[in-house]
Amino acid sequence: MTGFGRGCAVTDVWLAKVELSTVNRKQAEVVVQLPRELAELDASIRKHVQNTVSRGRVQVSVNLEHAQDCPAAVRVDATLASAFEAAFSQLSTLLGRQVLPDASDFLRQPGVLAIGSREMDAATAWTAIEPALHEALAQLTTMRSREGADLMADFTTRLDLLDALRQRIASAAPERPLRQRELLLKRLRELGLELDSGDERVLRELALFADRCDISEELTRLDSHCTKFREYMHAAEPPGRPLDFLCQEIFREFNTIGAKANDAAIAHTVVEAKTELEKIREQVQNVE
Repeated sequence: MTGFGRGCAVTDVWLAKVELSTVNRKQAEVVVQLPRELAELDASIRKHVQNTVSRGRVQVSVNLEHAQDCPAAVRVDATLASAFEAAFSQLSTLLGRQVLPDASDFLRQPGVLAIGSREMDAATAWTAIEPALHEALAQLTTMRSREGADLMADFTTRLDLLDALRQRIASAAPERPLRQRELLLKRLRELGLELDSGDERVLRELALFADRCDISEELTRLDSHCTKFREYMHAAEPPGRPLDFLCQEIFREFNTIGAKANDAAIAHTVVEAKTELEKIREQVQNVE
């Protein structure tokens, strides 16, 4: 399911901005983008996201800035500064005269002074990132819930149609052995074999045919699967995978009905049902 969420939180030191976006995917995948210095927070962020999102590809973007009332920091790399000054001492010895660095030399040397940058402590940064992440997840959930409601309405409409098609098949099924009897007697007459419809051999053949084309069990399971589908749609737990499984089972039952019934009218109804079911199945792949 698709969605987007944005969260923002500020502490005395940091201003954290978190953005989440999701796209459809059968399994769960979380991609986290955050400053390199905070790589240790990757697992915590993934855990929070996976507690909310169990299906789909989630892109997490974390941006960290200094709070406006936080004074700019100036860091001095003492080791680099000392090494720089020692290099001038070696240069003085080499040239035989004293060469001293001035302030501009230190300022031009990359890394000696870092202005406006503060060491990123993961624990301190997390105090700003966590509430921003929760806010973004809440917005994401709201957006995905609206999409879920639209999908539920679509599923309900299509399930009603599947129920109507199932009932049409159930109404036509009892007539199939009768039509087979007429067809059998017609073929026998065409072959010059006049047999009474009450002949034991005809009755035995019709009984075997009726047993082979009996689809009552498949119709019962179809009714059960559709009922279970509706129950899962209203369940508290994420229904995506159970609904995907039920789509496979419903497809299997319709397929079996089409093969066993051996009837053109029922076969056409089965094709219509499988077409509607495929539309449901495509959307179920997006459901969490």
